[in-house]
Amino acid sequence: MRKVLMLLVMASILFGATLGFAVYEIAFIVKATDSDFWQYTIVGAENAEHDLQGLVNVTVYGPPSESDIDKQVAILEDVVNKKPDAIVISSTSSEAPSLILDEAYKQGIKIILIDNFVYDTGYNSFLATNNRVGGALAADKLVEYLKAAGKDLKGKIGLVSAMAGVQVLTDRDDGFKTRLAEIAPDLEVLPTIYVDNDISRAANATEDLLIAYDDLIGMFADNNHTGDGVARVIELQGLQDEVISVAYDSDPQEIDALRNGSLKALIVQDPHGMGYKGVMFAFMAINGEPLPEYFDTGVYVVEKDILDDSMWVLDPFSRKKY
Repeated sequence: MRKVLMLLVMASILFGATLGFAVYEIAFIVKATDSDFWQYTIVGAENAEHDLQGLVNVTVYGPPSESDIDKQVAILEDVVNKKPDAIVISSTSSEAPSLILDEAYKQGIKIILIDNFVYDTGYNSFLATNNRVGGALAADKLVEYLKAAGKDLKGKIGLVSAMAGVQVLTDRDDGFKTRLAEIAPDLEVLPTIYVDNDISRAANATEDLLIAYDDLIGMFADNNHTGDGVARVIELQGLQDEVISVAYDSDPQEIDALRNGSLKALIVQDPHGMGYKGVMFAFMAINGEPLPEYFDTGVYVVEKDILDDSMWVLDPFSRKKY
């Protein structure tokens, strides 16, 4: 796939320069602009635009917050009316944009889904992390660090989730709980607390759990904002070795938490790769190249001892080409 992609890019640059092809318009729609994770995908998208050397124009759109699903749908509707050549979208909802996306697909607009699948729509390719695998890795690391801390595998585990009803988060949480039940059946995962992707609410939820359960020995936060909130409380209360915590994704606050031990491990996606490959796949689709129905963008475990060697995936801002 990589060789085909690069050959197509090189040929298009050569012949496009010779024949004066029109620039393709690609709309890149993220879940939110307030999150470093989605800013990382934008770096990938704009790096792809840079590498395509004038063959595409990438325009970025997105609501301020992941919780504003209606705003994202309204943005999508406006984008479709502009008739770009392709849309690369990470939809917060798996259902709300279905009709609009399907109509765009039927109009000939190429549709590339990233991160979260959308049901009942035509699309050209779907790029995402296997989040069940990621959730299972989080459970493995939590148990590993509980053992290292000398903890019996008995007690309560808190689970703080960014939002209810979002498939990628559901998959992470289900993967975590299923794996934990397999390897540490005496650990009890408490009912999931949803915080509307708000860092302060994640911190408040963590404080509430610490007050309510004196046998709380671990935490799992299923994205970067929830990870930020959990880590903030663990650090402030000096509980790094008492409440073992792991989280998904990365941002500067989570990286700091990994350094100071408030988080023991990060389960990290490749947001830069999602953005980069999303735009490249859109370009290929426009040019009639075959694409995989699903492309696994990978998942990584980052711990303190390999943190500095993992900055390529933790901090895609360092990879900007533009």
